[in-house]
Amino acid sequence: MASLEEIKEIRLKKLNKLREVGVDPYPAKVSRDFDLIEVKNDFADLEKSGKEFSVAGRVMAIRGQGAIFFVVIFDGTEKIQIIIKKDEISEDIFSLFVDTVDIGDFISVTGTALTSQRGEQSVLLKKWAMASKSLLPLPEKWAGLQDVEERYRKRYLDLLLNNELRDLIIKKSQFWDVIRNFFKQKGFLEVETPTLELTTGGAEARPFQTHHNDFDLDMYLRISVGELWQKRLMAAGFPKTFEIGRVYRNEGTSPEHLQEFTNLEFYWSYADYRDGINLVKKLYREIAQEIFGKTKFEYNGLTFDLADEWQEIDYTSEIKKQTGVNVEMATEKEMKEKCIELKITYKGENKERLIDTLWKYCRKNISGPAFVVHHPVLVAPLAKKTSPLASRSPLLDKEREEKGEDFSMEKVQMYQPIIAGSEVGKGYSELNDPIDQAKRFEEQGKLLESGDEEAMMPDLEFVEMLEHGMPPTCGFGFGERLFAILANRPLRELQTFPLMRPRG
Repeated sequence: MASLEEIKEIRLKKLNKLREVGVDPYPAKVSRDFDLIEVKNDFADLEKSGKEFSVAGRVMAIRGQGAIFFVVIFDGTEKIQIIIKKDEISEDIFSLFVDTVDIGDFISVTGTALTSQRGEQSVLLKKWAMASKSLLPLPEKWAGLQDVEERYRKRYLDLLLNNELRDLIIKKSQFWDVIRNFFKQKGFLEVETPTLELTTGGAEARPFQTHHNDFDLDMYLRISVGELWQKRLMAAGFPKTFEIGRVYRNEGTSPEHLQEFTNLEFYWSYADYRDGINLVKKLYREIAQEIFGKTKFEYNGLTFDLADEWQEIDYTSEIKKQTGVNVEMATEKEMKEKCIELKITYKGENKERLIDTLWKYCRKNISGPAFVVHHPVLVAPLAKKTSPLASRSPLLDKEREEKGEDFSMEKVQMYQPIIAGSEVGKGYSELNDPIDQAKRFEEQGKLLESGDEEAMMPDLEFVEMLEHGMPPTCGFGFGERLFAILANRPLRELQTFPLMRPRG
């Protein structure tokens, strides 16, 4: 078997031969009248008319010898067979094709529609042109790209040869189309918000840092799809907004976590988390039916049916049920001891991180579909409380603090859909009390100062907006993790171009 360098040398000679006879191997444009899918769909009419037309595509297969060759081309929409007969064209056209065309080349073919003797829809070649000469071969069809790193690094070849992966990338595009149409049909306005921020609001995650040279400012890539910006739009009088965009989190990689991914967030004035729960159920069921044609799925050994009744699970009660720990009363020491007992790796030693760690352990055992509700305020610094004392005076707060009451375990109006042990979204009745929000930002600031890199950065200008007034609002966000679970694939595999370390 020839080496890649030997194959490249042979193909360079063919390229030079094309140039010697005056053929540009890399023209700016070639003849092309139809996509191949159009030819397939209208084949009977094209064959009946007998008229010549032009198509173009990449050569995927060549077989034959002597006076007849059969070539398969692919243009991204469909494949079709090209028949090259020596007695149908001039000797020069035939010989140049045989001597210079390889699998992997892009060619333009002009000819007529013809059903082959085996009944295959074909194009009988009358003339041809090189559209782009390939110098390296495609991987062998029966072996493909076997090494995972090579598949990710040469993604263009993986997508060309792996039809299943190609179909999933197309489905992922349709996934976002369904979502976009769903919200537009319900009167939501699609908006764009900044991806560079001075403070990373809307989530708890470690951000990527950058620098704005013109303003000489250290900045961050956003970790949410404009949560604090979209809430400003609620204050500005826009009743329903949504955004689909890229998000960046400088954290670890797993089958369900990446550093760069696409999310959606919506905000809905005069609605609460109960309205959000009903809307999200409708949305997820519509996604399942429109993209996959079903509502029942399996992922990580767990099955779920989005058409079923969605169970509601109490956050702290579920942790107690599965671990025996009452996080509303337990100390940090007790929670750490439980993590060690259950062999759970935990990072950070503050109460918020330890509760979240225990919850993630429990979440993996929930098949769903379900909504987790009644989270403690400690893990939801932007959510409205369920307590009738959600808006208290500073004086009453002080009196309760003096009595030793723990505000951090009060419950909030938050909802998280769970399927197959995974969180596939998060939303809440948004906190619009500026006094309460300022206090919660203060607590998050203390966590940052103590070294918690995932704590939320205080945004005092956002508090100022709340002081001007924001209507009652429901918000929610989710990302392509939902698609990965429905497709039963790791999230990284469904990235068009996964991030790779440079070859070193």
